[in-house]
Amino acid sequence: MNGWPRVLVSLLFLLPSVVLADGRQPLQPLIDDAEEGAVLLLEAGTYAGPVVIDKPLTLDGQGIATIDAGGKGSVIVLDTDGAIVRNLHLTNSGESHNDIDSGVQVRGRFNVVSDNIIDNCLFGVDLQQSEHNIVRRNTISSKPFELGTRGDAIRLWYSFENKVTDNKITDSRDMVVWYSANNTIARNTSSDSRYSLHFMYSRYNLVEANHYYNNTVGVFLMYSDGVVLKNNYIAHASGSTGVGIGFKETSDVTVEGNKILYCATGLYIDVSPFQPDTINTFTNNLIAYNGIGIRFLNDWAGNEFRVNRLIDNLTQVAVSSGKTANRNLWEGNHWSDYEGFDEDADGVGDTAYELYVYADRLWQDVPYAQFFKGSPVLEVMDFLERLAPFTEPRILVRDERPSKERTLVQVEKKTQVKDSLDMLRESLGRE
Repeated sequence: MNGWPRVLVSLLFLLPSVVLADGRQPLQPLIDDAEEGAVLLLEAGTYAGPVVIDKPLTLDGQGIATIDAGGKGSVIVLDTDGAIVRNLHLTNSGESHNDIDSGVQVRGRFNVVSDNIIDNCLFGVDLQQSEHNIVRRNTISSKPFELGTRGDAIRLWYSFENKVTDNKITDSRDMVVWYSANNTIARNTSSDSRYSLHFMYSRYNLVEANHYYNNTVGVFLMYSDGVVLKNNYIAHASGSTGVGIGFKETSDVTVEGNKILYCATGLYIDVSPFQPDTINTFTNNLIAYNGIGIRFLNDWAGNEFRVNRLIDNLTQVAVSSGKTANRNLWEGNHWSDYEGFDEDADGVGDTAYELYVYADRLWQDVPYAQFFKGSPVLEVMDFLERLAPFTEPRILVRDERPSKERTLVQVEKKTQVKDSLDMLRESLGRE
């Protein structure tokens, strides 16, 4: 019809007419012969990699095709704009960190890498100087090496405006974002790796609704400004270096609605914010059951903590230098160890929440003693220290308007009790 755009799509069904000595079927000649815009539907079988796609086309494994690189190079290199790689099993890359041997290397714009299983590949998906790409719903794991010698599951280097969403990552090293901006990283799951997500010199990225657990570190931002972290679940970042979210000379960040649970340290703050006249805001986060809820490496200012919930951390707030965290703003936070009252029932404590630091605390001089905090002996020592400190304690945190709102657990327990009483009354009434 006149005036309508014309789209030419070639459907190539690849039949196992030629088989290599190792049982793999050649794939590169078929890609080379395909026209731009072609859709290549692979039938069941194992195809030979590495392959290079240098034109816009769709390579679809239909969930039944494998591309095996034979232990050399990257399984697929996308050196084009507008290509789609989907529904494939990509495996057996090379082992070179220098060459970044990957399941998929992306070197272009507007490409889509989706719904693939990438395993036994040193790196998963590597984007270099690439823009407006989509990496979604892939299942990624590295080679079975020691943690530090694995490759990164997803790597962005000088790459902008990309969307990395809904991927499942296990047994890799890190996901890294270096010198990159305006990317969206959302709804990914990462476990049993080192850094779930590591930023270096990267600005204005969005990190939202990810699920990170059983990694050494959840998210760490180094020299990366304007990042937004919202509604992420980060748990079980344990070990001596375990950190839920860490900040190193990072400014103008927004940390909102995250759950940070069961980590050695929930938030780790080192010289942040760094840029003059900037503020880091922490709002409505749940920081619970960690060894240290919030740890400042030094006496710093410029962070604002509002309406967060700090619940049952062994140490709510600590400053490594032994100084104060009170140069930051603390307002309306819920503290599980707050001992004040709320007589007018307005949800705000009648007195300020105050946390003091004692110069004679055992775990300041012997950090490993933190491991035993909560034991009867150290609890008694802590009580005696508060009762009759050897030195004048210094204020560490003061929250003028601590929240006395009931926690969700308290509400659930009260509801369960009420339901049980209602059932009992109903039963007695019937009798």
